[in-house]
Amino acid sequence: MVAEASTDISAIPGAQPGADPRAAEAARRTRRRWAIIALVHVAAVLLWEVLVRATGLPAFILPAPSAVLATLAVPTNAWVSNTLVTAAEIGGGYALAVVLGVALALVFSWSRALALLVFPLLVTLNMIPKVALGPIMIVWMSYGIVTNMLITFSLCFFPILLTTVRGLQEVEPDLLDLVHSLKGSRWQVFRYIQLPGSLPYIFSGMKVAAILAVAGAVVGEFVASERGLAYLMIQVQTSLDTAAMFMAVILLTLLGLALYLVVLGLEHRFVPRDARKG
Repeated sequence: MVAEASTDISAIPGAQPGADPRAAEAARRTRRRWAIIALVHVAAVLLWEVLVRATGLPAFILPAPSAVLATLAVPTNAWVSNTLVTAAEIGGGYALAVVLGVALALVFSWSRALALLVFPLLVTLNMIPKVALGPIMIVWMSYGIVTNMLITFSLCFFPILLTTVRGLQEVEPDLLDLVHSLKGSRWQVFRYIQLPGSLPYIFSGMKVAAILAVAGAVVGEFVASERGLAYLMIQVQTSLDTAAMFMAVILLTLLGLALYLVVLGLEHRFVPRDARKG
C-alpha cells in the first residue's frame, strides 16, 4: 500500500493557519519603519542635550531638553488646561471644515450652475491672509475658543473642498449612467458610487488640512485669545522663559501629529493601499 503524503500547515514550526505571508511581511516592514522613526527622534533629542551641555549655551537662547521637560512642573503655566483649549480649537475647526467641505463639494457635483457661481468666490476668499481675519473676528465675536475654531476652519476648509470636488469629478461616467438608468436617487449615487471613488481624494485633502489646523489655532491664539498654548508662549516670552516656549511648541507639534495619525489611520481603514493619494 502506498501511503499518501499529506501536508499540514499547522505542523510547520512558526506557521499560522490562514495567515497571509504578504500581510505578515507588510506588518513587519511597518513595525521596522516606525522603530527607525522612533530611534531617529530619540537620537536627535540626545544629541540636542549633549550639544547644549557641551557648548554651555545660555538657557534663554537654547535650553536643554531636560530643562524643557522641567517646565511641565511649573503650575503657573497651566499646561493641561491650555493644551485642552488648543486641542478643542484644532479639533472643532478641523471637524467643521471636513463636514462643510465634503457637503459643499457634493452640492457642487449636483449643480454645475451653483459651482460656477460660488466656487470662484470661494477661491477669492481663500486668498485672504488668515492673520488679517483675526481682528475682524474679534470685532464680530470677541475673544474665545469659537473665534479660534473659525480661524482654524478658514485654513482647513479649502483644501478639503478642492480635493473632494476633484474626487467627485473623477468618478467613471459609465457608472453614473448605470445608476441613473436604474432610477437610483442622488443619495444612492453618492453613497455607492461617488463616495467610495472620491475617498482617496478626500483623505488627501484631510491630511493637508490636518497640518494647517495647528497653524490656524496658533494664528487665532496669537491674535484673539486669552488661553491656549500659543497664548502662553506670548506670556512667557516677556520673561525670556525659552524653555516654556519650546515646551509649548512641542505640545503643539504633538497635537498636530496626533490629528494627522488619526486621519492616516482612518485612511488605512477605509481606502485600499493602491488607491491612496500621497
